[in-house]
Amino acid sequence: MAMTSALSTGSHSRNRFRFSDEENGDCYQHNGDQAFSVAGSVADDDFEGQKAFDSNAEKRKEKRSLMSNNQGEEDYLLAEGRQPLWRKVPIASSLINPYRIVILMRVVILVFFFHLRITTPVHDALALWIISVVCEIWLALSWIVDQLPKWFPITRESSLERLSIRFEREGEPNLLASVDVFVTTADPLKEPPILTANTVLSVLSVDYPVEKVSCYVSDDSASMLLFDTLSETAEFARIWVPFCKKYNIEPRAPEFYFFQKLDYLKDKVHPTFVKDRRAMKREYEEFKVKINVLVAKAQKKPEEGWVMQDGNPWPGNNVDDHPGMIQVCLGSAGALDKEGKELPRLVYVSREKRTGYQHHRKAGAMNALVRVSAVLSNAPFALNLDCDQYINNSKVLREAMCFLMDPQVGKKFCYVQFPRRFDGIDRNDRYANHNTVFFDINMKCLDGIQGPVYVGTGCVFNRQALYGYEPPSDKRPKMKRCCWPSCCSCCSGDSQCTSDVEESDKELEDFDEGEESSFMPLKNLEKRFGQSPVFITSALMEDGGLPKGTNTRLQIKEAIHVISCDYEEKTEWGKEIGWLYGSVTEDILTGFNMHCKGWKSVYCMPKKAAFKGSAPINLSDRLHQVLKWASGSTQIFFSGYCPLWYGYSGKLKCLQRLAYTNSVVYPFTSIPLLIYCTIPAVCLLTGKFIIPTLSNLASIWLMALFISIILTCVLELRWSGVSIQDWWRNEQFWVIGGVSAHLFAVFQGLLKVAGVDTNFTVRAKSANDTAFGQLHLFKWTAVLIPPTSLVILNMVGIVAGISDAINNGYESWGPFFGKLFFSLWVIVHLYPFLKGLMGRQNRTPTIVVLWSILLAIIFSTIWVRIDIFLPKQRGPVLKQCGINC
Repeated sequence: MAMTSALSTGSHSRNRFRFSDEENGDCYQHNGDQAFSVAGSVADDDFEGQKAFDSNAEKRKEKRSLMSNNQGEEDYLLAEGRQPLWRKVPIASSLINPYRIVILMRVVILVFFFHLRITTPVHDALALWIISVVCEIWLALSWIVDQLPKWFPITRESSLERLSIRFEREGEPNLLASVDVFVTTADPLKEPPILTANTVLSVLSVDYPVEKVSCYVSDDSASMLLFDTLSETAEFARIWVPFCKKYNIEPRAPEFYFFQKLDYLKDKVHPTFVKDRRAMKREYEEFKVKINVLVAKAQKKPEEGWVMQDGNPWPGNNVDDHPGMIQVCLGSAGALDKEGKELPRLVYVSREKRTGYQHHRKAGAMNALVRVSAVLSNAPFALNLDCDQYINNSKVLREAMCFLMDPQVGKKFCYVQFPRRFDGIDRNDRYANHNTVFFDINMKCLDGIQGPVYVGTGCVFNRQALYGYEPPSDKRPKMKRCCWPSCCSCCSGDSQCTSDVEESDKELEDFDEGEESSFMPLKNLEKRFGQSPVFITSALMEDGGLPKGTNTRLQIKEAIHVISCDYEEKTEWGKEIGWLYGSVTEDILTGFNMHCKGWKSVYCMPKKAAFKGSAPINLSDRLHQVLKWASGSTQIFFSGYCPLWYGYSGKLKCLQRLAYTNSVVYPFTSIPLLIYCTIPAVCLLTGKFIIPTLSNLASIWLMALFISIILTCVLELRWSGVSIQDWWRNEQFWVIGGVSAHLFAVFQGLLKVAGVDTNFTVRAKSANDTAFGQLHLFKWTAVLIPPTSLVILNMVGIVAGISDAINNGYESWGPFFGKLFFSLWVIVHLYPFLKGLMGRQNRTPTIVVLWSILLAIIFSTIWVRIDIFLPKQRGPVLKQCGINC
């Protein structure tokens, strides 16, 4: 205490001295001479006085500078708050223009090439020639339809700092919009509950105001396993969420955070981090054991059905016939974390199911979540995630808000789509699971037209677009003098400008009020949205939120009502509102309907992947996934929503329509592709060829075509940044999927038109993404028959062709190499399929060698008509001259 008192006194004396010095500089010089320089000369006195005077002048200058800096900082923040929250970044003209030129050149070359092909028939193989030309024209048109929407690629950059400056000002209420998050699951035995728990935990710990986040989990199997899993997850979230936010953990899904092969100490400076991390990892391992116990118990259902802890039977014991269930796991009174802070809302939802009603799979579950969330929280925006798609970037909601909350054009965006990224893919990505070409090329190009297609997950929606509304009209009153919010800088406080802005704001309010007053009568609203006054009220609230004085008990009762199985009857749900019905790929259908209404979408690619999830890594599961997508496309093609004839209201751009057309007709390309992959083997086996003897002009056009193909690929990789390996894997799997899953999808579509329904089963998802244990798992299905037949047929053709060329002499080698090139093209593209069919990682199996030798021996014996080891006889060839030569 004595030391403190002495220091305080000394500080006080020094302050008094400085005060007197500021009053009179001469006094300071004189006192300074007496106090500090008793033995000093006059020159020393003047020097010390001038030195003190300069020091005080510098302090006064620093003070003024500090005040100026504070004012400058405020001006900077004000200016930054007025700046756009995002910007378009077009591809450099030096990269994109050569690409466009080569595309045009390739189209011209194709025209001359097909003119040459049609005018030079192969008379000795007329049937093969006709079939090959038809297939080539079909494949060329397919390429053109796929290529034209790639004309305007762009990227976008968002500014999270400006978003925070504009909507999260210090000392003011947080103005960021609320977000409802939808997580869907269909079968917890095929979709491991630990994956769903990690997805939910990543949502609850997202970097966003907790009071503005609500997570709804849809359980379409009414499983007590998932219900208990969410209860355990809610308890674990009380310690996991504060841990993530205290140490800024990334990613915030514990399964993937604790087992990632990265330096977890990077940028961590808190002294207790290591200790807390070890404790948290132990807590998570205990949490996993609890989930494993629940899974083990769920493997065998008791004869009397499941019983809850209170002794009552579980309402969902009958999966196909049960009442609707809603449980608020977090978000009610007392739902705080271990530090006493509020947690986001977590709600379990299982919609009612009864026999005799159509439930529409995932689309029906999503629509149920839309209605439940509208009654309970009614956020203006909604993020939908698959149960295995966790948040990898905790700022993802802020990224989306940069677009959806943009004051200029945000209300015209129906959704913000993020690319899908995956964990657990083998290093070589054998089956193109990353789908890099689609997400890093096609989607960027669509973003330059009217926006990317909706891919089913990782998408933040504008709720107004889900309700079937059209985007706001472009008709807005014009400012008379300048454009808000930059008028202060350009008008310098002109009162005329202020009155103009106020008048314009009034006009805007009148416009919006007129727009709201144009809503249809209550009966029409009930026919559109269903008979729920609470939901209809929420649907008319453009900015979301709940009416004041809402009763929680009545909310739950109304939420149960809107998920009843007969609620959607005689309404527009699934037709014009929410996720549309009629296809297993409800994502394409829903996004297409929004674009037809004039909405625009956004493709957001943050540097750190927004979401990550699991993907099927073995051949059979991958092909069945592709089969589901292709089947959905054929269903859309045969429905009333086909882009070829639906939505001609003038609001869907031509190139966007072309892209959607390509997304529904691509499975039909499997027919010419399968035939074209068979032709090389037929040519080798029959000795005929689809191309006649080439003239010099024909050789030039054929060479020009190959060069244009190569240049197109090289320049596309150049502007997109996609690696050659990713591009090649995509090409290979295009052929593999085209001759297998796409072909079966076409037949399934035709069967459905004929009245034969085909069921889609949920893909089993693996929680183990480190050992690639399922990469070599082989499951034989009928989808594998066509590509297997192609591989064997082309291998047999090559053996027969070599034998025939050796037998017929030197002149037959020229045509043989042409046939061999096309046959090898087929085999090389199907190589990943062949490796997945019979191979092991980094090792060629013995069975491949045995099959190859066996096939070579058998077909050599069949096709070699003369012993090739004997010398040829000279003289006339009896086969050509005959007996009368």
